Amino acid sequence: MTVSRAPSLPDWVLGAENLGAVGGAPYVLVELEGDEPLDWSPGAHPVVMIGVRPPGSADTIAPDHPCDVVLAADDPLLDVVIHNVEAHPIAATSLAVLLRQFPHRGIELGLAAESAVYSMLQAGPEFAAWLQTRPPPQTSVRDEQPVRTERHGNRLIVTLNRPRRHNAVNEPLRAALADALSVAVVDESVTVELRGAGPSFSSGGDLAEFGTFPDPATAHVSRLTRSPGRLVGLLGPRCTAFLHGACMGAGIEVSAFAGRVVADTDAVISLPELGIGLIPGAGGTVSISARIGRHRAALMALSTRSVPASTALEWGLVDDLDSVAPNDSLVG
Repeated sequence: MTVSRAPSLPDWVLGAENLGAVGGAPYVLVELEGDEPLDWSPGAHPVVMIGVRPPGSADTIAPDHPCDVVLAADDPLLDVVIHNVEAHPIAATSLAVLLRQFPHRGIELGLAAESAVYSMLQAGPEFAAWLQTRPPPQTSVRDEQPVRTERHGNRLIVTLNRPRRHNAVNEPLRAALADALSVAVVDESVTVELRGAGPSFSSGGDLAEFGTFPDPATAHVSRLTRSPGRLVGLLGPRCTAFLHGACMGAGIEVSAFAGRVVADTDAVISLPELGIGLIPGAGGTVSISARIGRHRAALMALSTRSVPASTALEWGLVDDLDSVAPNDSLVG
């Protein structure tokens, strides 16, 4: 559906029964012109509001702009976003509604809300359809030491250590990472360097493990109980994340909580979860929105496209570009 340019979106648009993921119309294109104020809000309506500016328009977006994403009419990402919303309407509209609540929730409540939506989608048809294309889920092989630590005085180096899996996050790695970070949270004299062994910082969640939890509710409670993102957020300025190679899904979601993020120029960042019928589930709706705003966070998630390190620096998703070598000295 396309709404002609209007500062005030008609009430019938938001009230239309056939508008939304269930009704078969999961998005609305809102024609924009200039930076005129808009006095409407989509609220919690399950529809993605896509603002379309004239060709060649700048990509700056006011933090309180009511649309979920705003793109120029000639931006190739516009068609990508529309395609992805049509392909996964339930996950896409759930993401949009969740992000509209930022920044009204802090880290704790934000993580709880994200996890609840993520868990709901795990029981949904879009994720189920993806699982049908995969081999049967299996519990990942337990690595001898999925996270390794080195301490040099008050400096604690925490290294993700599943290099052969590009440090894909499975349950043992998540638990070991939470244990290592908890030490630093308790000891306020400690600073943390978060690094990765092998070719990538982290390729995100281990797909081989998806679907192994007995039920979404148990998975939800597990995420709330042992959340590495929450712990990195508690460390704040005492934690620096060093990114290289693939930084996907949980890899960027957790590290974005750090007080400082340094990325190698080869780092490639993305939020691919929509492609399997999910949303970011490791804290990204909180951490990434805090760094780059909800509109760009939505664009990353709805497009699923990779963001190069240079763009991440321009947006503020990372704080500095530098040569970041994999911490292979710890690989066993």
